[in-house]
Amino acid sequence: MARPQNKEDLIQASNDHFAELFQRIQSIPEPLRTNEFEFPGLNRSIRDLICHLHEWHLLLENWYTTGMNGEKPAMPAEGYTWRTTPDLNKSIQEKYSRTEFSVGIELVKGSHERMMELIESHTNEELFTKKYYKWTGTSSLGAYFVANTSSHYAWANKIIKKYENYLKRNKIG
Repeated sequence: MARPQNKEDLIQASNDHFAELFQRIQSIPEPLRTNEFEFPGLNRSIRDLICHLHEWHLLLENWYTTGMNGEKPAMPAEGYTWRTTPDLNKSIQEKYSRTEFSVGIELVKGSHERMMELIESHTNEELFTKKYYKWTGTSSLGAYFVANTSSHYAWANKIIKKYENYLKRNKIG
């Protein structure tokens, strides 16, 4: 699926990739859903992936609220730069390391819904016109939503697909 270029495609891609994510999760036998698997830089579990998605939703919500209030948001997060995103992601994994799998599922479902509500509240022009909002810099608000929804879900699907393939190759589950 191509990168969304308008509101309708963003909503469709986000919802489709999100639904695919949960289809993939459901296809993995329940006892194997909490296993860690190899991931560049660190090991991850499905819980880690879904909590990662949730936390990035929260980051975007914060950027959005701060930016829409006329202030400059700390991006990607206070104390981090885009170059130190791997450190941020590691801190996210640590933050949610004791989170129950089922809680992570509910968290990401709730934050996904809030993302969709924010997207729905804007016109196509507001979403996809570069520099429409001062806080988005040279980008568009839609680009932030694409990165934190549809593209991020597609990335998570690829990771889980690799895990599925590992399980199949090794006849596990």
